[in-house]
Amino acid sequence: MLLVAELGTRLKEARLSKGYSLDDLQEITKIQKRYLVGIEEGNYSIMPGSFYVRAFIKQYAEAVGLDAEEILETYKNELPSTPNDQLSQSMSNSPSRRKVSKGPSNKMMEAMPKIIVALFIVVIIVAIWILWQSKNNSGTSEEVNPTPEMEYDTNVKPIDSEKDKKDKENKDAQKNDKEDTNSTDETPIDEDQTDETDQTEEKKQTISAGTIETDGATTSYTLTGTETMKIKVEVSGPTFVGIRDQQQQELLTDTRVYNAGEVIEYDATAQNYVRIRLGNSTQAKIYINDEPLTYAQQIVTQNIVINFNKEQ
Repeated sequence: MLLVAELGTRLKEARLSKGYSLDDLQEITKIQKRYLVGIEEGNYSIMPGSFYVRAFIKQYAEAVGLDAEEILETYKNELPSTPNDQLSQSMSNSPSRRKVSKGPSNKMMEAMPKIIVALFIVVIIVAIWILWQSKNNSGTSEEVNPTPEMEYDTNVKPIDSEKDKKDKENKDAQKNDKEDTNSTDETPIDEDQTDETDQTEEKKQTISAGTIETDGATTSYTLTGTETMKIKVEVSGPTFVGIRDQQQQELLTDTRVYNAGEVIEYDATAQNYVRIRLGNSTQAKIYINDEPLTYAQQIVTQNIVINFNKEQ
């Protein structure tokens, strides 16, 4: 059986063959030096959690040119288990998965579709009855109560003289002249101004679908339709967060492992390219100008690249 010390020895030998010191490896992986020493010595108790043991070993192996998946598979029985592994084992051993008992609740579930159909039919019948009653009441009301127009027509008096006819014609002419004047005074609508307003409202920030790069750990997105690029990362559990520019220079002044509840904000409007490094993407959510970014791939450790085409 392989010993845990053999894993640390194998990683250390690969590091030395590359000519890396612990300080060099810390700069490459962004893993604190004391954690690197713990990995080489097999002392995992100093790690922030069992999840980070596997994540840090994977980064260590990749940095020194080893196959990280082969390393984790070879020494998987010697590494501390993660909460997900413990949950899977507990569920597989649970008696409820081996035997499902039938009782009154199962009978009730079998009868539920019939009950739902019966209730649906009752609701339809009640709705039809209400509509029928409403229609009958409306028809009766119209027959009993004559409209104001009907009452007015029965009381109209005929024009008896030529003078009355001329007075009526003069009043109608004055009324028409007044309506023409009011319609002429109305301010015309500026169609160009309306079109500009509609175009302004149609402009909206767009983030392209993610493109997975050849390294398998990097996903690229393109941001358009906006003049700003403000990045926010909300952390729900321990995870490493770093932000770099296209020359791989760190943009964050505090690149480290962040804990639950912490929020990282950075205004990258001046940049055309940023790369966000997440140690555990399952416990970090990225927002671009307050719009959540949907990850294209569900892997733990990954790089998120934003290419910014600034709106002119």
